Amino acid sequence: MSDTSDYEQQRQATIARNRELMAQIGLTDAASAIKSIKHTKSAAKPVQPRVKKPKEPPMPTRQSSRLRRTPIDPNESPAAKRKREREEEHRRRQEEEERLEAAEREREAKRPRHNDLDLSTLAEDASPEELSELRATLQVVLKTPRPRGISGDDAYVFEKDKQDKAEVEALKEKLGKLKIVARAKVTQDRIYSAAYHPEPTKDLIFFGDKHGQLGIWDARAPIDDAEDDDDGGPPPEDREGGKYYRLQMHWPATSKSSISSLKFDPIDSFSVYTSAYDCTIRTLSLASGIATEIFATDDELITCIDLPPHGHEMWISDGAGGLTHMDLRAGRAHAKRYQLSDQKIGSVSVNPTRPHFLVTASNSRELKVWDTRMLETLSGRTLRSAPNSVGSASPRSPSKSKGRAPSVMLGAPNLVDKEAVDKLLETKHGKTTMRARWLHGKSVSSAYWDPRGRSIVSTSYDDTIRLWDIPPMWFDKDAPFSSSRPFSQIKHNCQTGKWLTVLKAQWTPNPDVYPHFTIANMDHSLDIFSCRGDHIAKLADKSKITAVQAVTCSHPSIVERVASGNGSGRCVLWAPEDS
Repeated sequence: MSDTSDYEQQRQATIARNRELMAQIGLTDAASAIKSIKHTKSAAKPVQPRVKKPKEPPMPTRQSSRLRRTPIDPNESPAAKRKREREEEHRRRQEEEERLEAAEREREAKRPRHNDLDLSTLAEDASPEELSELRATLQVVLKTPRPRGISGDDAYVFEKDKQDKAEVEALKEKLGKLKIVARAKVTQDRIYSAAYHPEPTKDLIFFGDKHGQLGIWDARAPIDDAEDDDDGGPPPEDREGGKYYRLQMHWPATSKSSISSLKFDPIDSFSVYTSAYDCTIRTLSLASGIATEIFATDDELITCIDLPPHGHEMWISDGAGGLTHMDLRAGRAHAKRYQLSDQKIGSVSVNPTRPHFLVTASNSRELKVWDTRMLETLSGRTLRSAPNSVGSASPRSPSKSKGRAPSVMLGAPNLVDKEAVDKLLETKHGKTTMRARWLHGKSVSSAYWDPRGRSIVSTSYDDTIRLWDIPPMWFDKDAPFSSSRPFSQIKHNCQTGKWLTVLKAQWTPNPDVYPHFTIANMDHSLDIFSCRGDHIAKLADKSKITAVQAVTCSHPSIVERVASGNGSGRCVLWAPEDS
């Protein structure tokens, strides 16, 4: 008799003894009872929403030749067999992971991150019908140029408080009626930035997410509900509203490509600019559908961009405390970077009525107002030249270092180091370069001019929203601003933590209405305040919103329109119910 047969006899004898022992202590049906309990628990799971996903062909699983050549011992014990099977399974998983990584590298190599990309490449998962719909939607907004609106610095400035109160009451009546009229998961990941297109006949909102995806949401577009009705889908009020399209603007699709800022071309709104943590700035032409890289740094995160109303220049803030000025007509080779801080500059805003005045917000806890006319007189040193070819260099991973200049900038802009800036500020003329320096309790997360170029709103981690009103006479004098006290201070919870996008107060870009701004609230609502700090409205709906709407934006020409997005890519449109 073989060893295998002897072992099998011993195993069967052991099983028989165990069964007899279990019968003596009354545990004969224990195994079946446990299985019944497990089945009952699994059946009690809540119903999950049905999500339609495109069917993908199964990927073949390969086995290494070394494993195929491994001889199997016919006399191996059960323990040895289990160990061998675990090792084989581990090797198979490791090989599959390596194969997927190689496929991703090959995919990335075929799609260089610095190249021009067309719509079919940007939306590679979209069907031909969806691409056709997107092109048709974009053609609608190309019929009429929609330049950015601005107003004089004396707009909505009244001598009597009664007039201000009347404007605030009118806003309360309009904005207090806003309800949720559309919801959709526009992007796949957390919303980082948003911009409302000024076309008045559509609610077309652009959202940038954590992985470099640009979501275009036609929020009020009619949808075909026939398929959902046939499949027994959710009721109409719980379905996604409108139509959305997802474009992979920045590459690769990881957290290193988060879209930090979105701006429409202020001349006609026929293109959109996006800045991202992949150290690049791209522009998407809505007419041609081509996305082009216009600027890139070697290793510094780009945190914010802004353009003056004439649209020929761009100011760029970065995570190393730098501010770059680029003439879009001359290109990146003539850009000049100023090292203004030892710490991250989180936002930059161009005054719309006096474009040479900027406001910056920094992790140094300071908000600063700059007159760039003297900055531009500084001569910079040129860093190591990089080829002008867009695809000829590949930026490294974003650096986590603070307070240092980048080692190289693609296109080799001039660099004005912090020492040169500090020397300028110590001179007589330099004292008018930094017009104001306002200290906050903690890091300043954002600061923006209103459409009049008169008011500034800032948000800070010290849980305070601050408002400044700057009279025109302060700009006209070649001297620092007279006062450092904010016009109004509003307590507001800004402790977003790690998993939420930083809360930033956003002015409505509409110049034909009393200035006001929106900001998210940690209690899953939106707050709207006037330029004087009056609370105008609180938008909330606990039955439809269960997450913080961290990113907000408003329509540039329609008062009763507000959009918001949360940490999962879900977006909401607020409008009157009868719109």
